[in-house]
Amino acid sequence: MHSALCVLFFAAAACPASSNQDGDSPAFKTVPELASGFHLLYAQDFSSAREKFDNWESQHPEEPFGEVAVAASYLFEELFRQGVLSSDFFLNEKRFLHGIEGKPDPARMKSFQDALDQARKLAKNRLARNNRDPEALFALTLAAGMESNADMMLKKQHIESLKRLKEANEYAKSLLREQPDANDAYVALGSANYIIGSLSGGKRFMLWFGGIHGDKQLGMAQLGKTIDGGRYLQPFAKILLALAARREKQDAVAQKLLRELSEEYPENSLYAAEYAKAMGRIIPAQMHP
Repeated sequence: MHSALCVLFFAAAACPASSNQDGDSPAFKTVPELASGFHLLYAQDFSSAREKFDNWESQHPEEPFGEVAVAASYLFEELFRQGVLSSDFFLNEKRFLHGIEGKPDPARMKSFQDALDQARKLAKNRLARNNRDPEALFALTLAAGMESNADMMLKKQHIESLKRLKEANEYAKSLLREQPDANDAYVALGSANYIIGSLSGGKRFMLWFGGIHGDKQLGMAQLGKTIDGGRYLQPFAKILLALAARREKQDAVAQKLLRELSEEYPENSLYAAEYAKAMGRIIPAQMHP
């Protein structure tokens, strides 16, 4: 089964305001502390990102998003460490179809799962009071998407991953019904559409019976919606769309997105390296291993 379903993780949405005491609701407005943490995440400064998320979470103990962000920091770190978010992975059919070589770091994955479990607990507490609570739906969308990622790409538990994939898509669709301009949610829908649409016809047919559908072109268009109007996930959508564009030989699209990422995050050498590859340049480190 298609292990690149990992790119589903981080599916999220902006939703209508709910009763948040101080108004710092990550579901429907940009919270500066969290935005700063996500910037550090995309720059590969994972420990500093976690510190930002932990600080915010300690001040908002009933908000599940703090724990979701902490979980994201662990998962994103492992994805970078394993080279998943790179053209070396996406353009290698064996790796793209079957996942990483070897096993993920067990301590990092335990920390990831612990944070996810706590996020779900907080989200369900909120849903018990209001079954349309936007913060709870926001967190559960993210949690399901990230766990699908971990199960498929890192743990290679394909059946469990597909269950979480379907769950994440349902949460994302619910969020979009409430708030059609919740553009971050399109990361979930877009990545799933692209990846499933990349499978062989036989595999797509089997998934169709389970209510899971895919369309590569629609998926890329949906990722574009997050790029145009997303919040915390705009850079992530750029990474995904750039790598998808490389697979589809849409070089101009990939070059534009990777150039933007390398300029916005000069600390992260991955984006500059991927931009160079997209431009057909030889990277010095590869010339002299």
